[in-house]
Amino acid sequence: MLLLKELPTSRSLEKFAARYPGTDVRAISDFVGLLRASSDISGALDRLLARHGLLQGRWWVLVLLLRQEDLTSSPTALAEKAGVTKATMTGFIDGLEREGLITRMPDPEDRRKFLIRLTDAGQQKLDETVPDYNNRVSAFMSNLSLEERKNLLESLSMLARHLDSLK
Repeated sequence: MLLLKELPTSRSLEKFAARYPGTDVRAISDFVGLLRASSDISGALDRLLARHGLLQGRWWVLVLLLRQEDLTSSPTALAEKAGVTKATMTGFIDGLEREGLITRMPDPEDRRKFLIRLTDAGQQKLDETVPDYNNRVSAFMSNLSLEERKNLLESLSMLARHLDSLK
């Protein structure tokens, strides 16, 4: 994924608008700012998790497994919940299995399939990581009041409901 590090200046946006009449410079500027903030937040999360030897994809797989009553899920269900392809999930699973954080086990309902289960080592990794994650996320989010957070989330939800506009 390409992360835009340099936001466009108002001069460059005006030049853009001159070349492409009808450009809503403010909308473009705000949109690029939103993309930049999102990528910066994602990058900060990457760095936080890296201190614990994790990548975001693997982190979310462990968290998704922890949410399950029996710490077990199918790869397909994990892929759907994580919003990734089955192939991508297979890569996450392979890496986590090599590290001993999850294990594959036969699906008792269909011998052709397997299930993924969080191991004791995976639970220990979460036990080491989650307190740091929680503290840092709480500190980060404390930069906004509860009302500001509510408004931000409502605005982001509104945008998410209109993603078809970008298709």
